[in-house]
Amino acid sequence: MDIIPLAESNETASPDDGFDPLEKPYQSPPKLPVELRTPEDLIAKAIAPVKIDYLRPPPSRTALTAKVEGGADNDATEWKTTTSGVIKEKKSKRQLKRERKQEQKSALHICSEVAKSGKADGCRFGENCRFNHDIAAFLAQKPADLEGVCPFVTFEELCPYGITCRFFNTHKEHTPESCDISKKSSEINVLKKDLQKLLWKNKFSFPMADYQLKVLGLKGGKSTNSKAGNGQLDNNPENSDVLNDLHADEVDDTCISADEIRRSPCEAAEKELSSVVSGFDESRPLKKVKSLVDGHVKDNWSSEATYVGTSEQRNDLPETNLLDGRDGASSIRLCSSISDLNLKPHAREKKLIDFSRKLYLAPLTTVGNLPFRRICKTLGADITCGEMALCTNLLQGQASEWALLRRHSSEDIFGVQICGAYPDSVARTVELIDQHCEVDFIDINMGCPIDIIVNKGAGSSLLTKPMRMKSIIQAASGTTVVPLTIKVRTGFFEGRNRIDSLISNIYDWGAGAITVHGRSRQQRYSKLSDWNYIYQCTNKAPADLQVLGNGDIFSYCDYNKHMSDCPELSTCMIARGALIKPWIFTEIKEQRHWDISSSERLNIIRDFVNFGLEHWGSDTKGVETTRHFLLEWLSYTHRYIPVGILDVIPQRLNWRPPSYFGRDDLETLMASDSAADWIRISEMLLGKVPESFTFAPKHKSNAYDTAENG
Repeated sequence: MDIIPLAESNETASPDDGFDPLEKPYQSPPKLPVELRTPEDLIAKAIAPVKIDYLRPPPSRTALTAKVEGGADNDATEWKTTTSGVIKEKKSKRQLKRERKQEQKSALHICSEVAKSGKADGCRFGENCRFNHDIAAFLAQKPADLEGVCPFVTFEELCPYGITCRFFNTHKEHTPESCDISKKSSEINVLKKDLQKLLWKNKFSFPMADYQLKVLGLKGGKSTNSKAGNGQLDNNPENSDVLNDLHADEVDDTCISADEIRRSPCEAAEKELSSVVSGFDESRPLKKVKSLVDGHVKDNWSSEATYVGTSEQRNDLPETNLLDGRDGASSIRLCSSISDLNLKPHAREKKLIDFSRKLYLAPLTTVGNLPFRRICKTLGADITCGEMALCTNLLQGQASEWALLRRHSSEDIFGVQICGAYPDSVARTVELIDQHCEVDFIDINMGCPIDIIVNKGAGSSLLTKPMRMKSIIQAASGTTVVPLTIKVRTGFFEGRNRIDSLISNIYDWGAGAITVHGRSRQQRYSKLSDWNYIYQCTNKAPADLQVLGNGDIFSYCDYNKHMSDCPELSTCMIARGALIKPWIFTEIKEQRHWDISSSERLNIIRDFVNFGLEHWGSDTKGVETTRHFLLEWLSYTHRYIPVGILDVIPQRLNWRPPSYFGRDDLETLMASDSAADWIRISEMLLGKVPESFTFAPKHKSNAYDTAENG
């Protein structure tokens, strides 16, 4: 891909006067009007007060068309570029499917087993394998290896990508005997194939979630993943069963039914059960609950009712057949004696996470991936949370959605964020995560402003349905053994805040902490976050409910101000501020403005690339995936303005950065808002982009863009 140099791409001439950015030399910038040189005037207009010596004219925003004709390096290709990059041609689903089939038959799509072993007969499927086994043909078409060392050479085992690794030439130089085992990477919460098959076939049972839905008077029904999410009130208890395929005549002596639990003479057990079933209408009779039997259902119930331990303790249990719906924790059975019964703890008895004064990296869609969270951990973040995952996709066993739950070993306090519209889908997702993932807390997103989420009744749409919020929180809290947190906005419509009136109820429903983003759904990210309203919510919250504030944290001064203005606030969640400068966590802990150099910033980007290659792979697909997410991140980082060139510090999140020169060429390149320059940065670390490569940011990073905010 031909990229216009930075200095040439920022000319000020108009295309109407025959301006050619490839021929006309750079002109010295004209002097700015005197009235705009005052920092106070610039700040009043939300423009960053950059020192006059570093300013330069803004780039032309009209689309430039550079037609390349003739030559051996091109085929008369016409590039149409805009401010966000190259326009990508849309393809039909049929065309994409045809291209995928052709790609599988190509020499570049070699069998993974053959690639790993380096032997043509290394695949157990032999000639029946649909992928290529011709090693010589693959190596002939494989792109040239990249500079650097394979990220897996420090591991105990060989590189899992074998000959497909883009650093294959370094494999012979680094053998497993010379590896440092202490540096071995570790990722958990990986979706197992057996569990995925159960979810695909709707054969995974959710006994605790269905029981909780039953006692709350909600329609539990069968655990059908494809239909999960109705969440309607069941006016006829006779029409809904609590568990799947249960038969009372198959109960053995080691299992106890839920009906027996309710009839238990043990007052402690009855008191515990009554606390779990808070909000249940006793005047409405329940249908007699069938006994818990049928293999995996009985064992799943037993594990939830009797075994409450840490995720590490559960993993130490012996493994069993997942196809039967059982795992190590599920092998523990209920004691026949009711006095030995250990019910699931009530929300008030769960071990809570102490968020007080801890630096919390917010869950960030797309950019808040595992490699980025590792970067923030190295720079001082205390608490991390995975990207928002949709409940319906998790229940359907989608591998791409389960990848959002992955956790690195360096994330000592880690949570996952889920989003759902109905109590049944959320409760079942919580039970699924509780059993098969190692997390310290589960966060339910009730503030997402994205249209596709809101239109499905999830995210900030729930702010208009308090009874739906109640059902979701109660069902999820009664199902999980880990702390439950909620993330909300001030309200749905601007000027009609309502979370302060619900905050006490949210605690009563079972949440242990709540994060309040100081904007409404209608505001999206426009205007400033309303921290006075966050303080108001904090003062109205019960003493045991931890309240976290979120919005516009961009320096240690912002953090200190909010914590001093409202001492009752547990901590502040940092979102876009960490995207633009992830070293904000270091600044807060060291209480300083870090005038970071361009070389230090490049080292952080290089660490992200290495973490990305470990996470997404070092083959061609992994390299391009790493490049894509790097470019998504760079679409935010260009908004950072170095401390040394500002007239007023610290920088505010709502300031629009003007066009300016950096203190060196690399800093100037990092300040560019052109996608072509972001691609140049990625090529420094990941080599040249493919010929047909295109990129357009998934999210508009400018909060002040009126088009984004309606």
